[in-house]
Amino acid sequence: MAEAGTSTSHVKSAMRTLDIIEYVVARGGPAVAQEIAGALAIPVSSLSYLLATLVERGYLERAGRNYLPGPGLQRLQARSEPTLEDRVAPLVRALRVQLNETASFFVRDGWQLQTLVTESSEHALRYAIAVGARAPLHGLAAGKAILAAMPDEEVERYLRESRRESFTEATLVSAADLRREIARTRERGYGRTGSEYSVGIEGLACAAMAGGEVIGAFAVAVPSVRFDAEVEQRVAGLLMRTAGLFEG
Repeated sequence: MAEAGTSTSHVKSAMRTLDIIEYVVARGGPAVAQEIAGALAIPVSSLSYLLATLVERGYLERAGRNYLPGPGLQRLQARSEPTLEDRVAPLVRALRVQLNETASFFVRDGWQLQTLVTESSEHALRYAIAVGARAPLHGLAAGKAILAAMPDEEVERYLRESRRESFTEATLVSAADLRREIARTRERGYGRTGSEYSVGIEGLACAAMAGGEVIGAFAVAVPSVRFDAEVEQRVAGLLMRTAGLFEG
């Protein structure tokens, strides 16, 4: 019994160690211990030990209160640049850990979305989507966030060329409705859906930008029974912060 408990503890420590490394690398800049603890839901007492070990082994460097990737990681790096999936996966995981709701990263493929990375909630009642799954831009919060980040002329081309199916009674399909929704999305800083693609699911998303171009969108899906104004505010804040971390 004791051996099983010890083994489980070691596995948990190993997972946390990898999560820390991935988060700091994806962060793209210095991260303080409090930020890492909050993002990965690791107790400060455990985090202090893990950070000290990673610094000692050279996988992280400490500069005052900040932690950065260390020379040990550089020795392990492949010669190729990290992929977009490599960059967003730790950020998606951090969203899921902080909220315990399904978090995903979507990219645009024509007038559709494609799931690049997803982490499902641990709740029994949850939304789930497969990696590689496709969905229409107008149906998901991620699509609205991406549309809102696109130039007006590209939005108008989308409205002319796309075929927009109604999935529920709440789905917005007309050009006029979508123009208004895109304007609201730009004003508040994140995309929002309520039972527009899947009944009983509320979605929020924030566009991820690089070099002034929209790369994709971070999104969180919450069952309506767990959703209220306070949850929306918290999710939106974390999404915008995550998009900021991606942009560096």
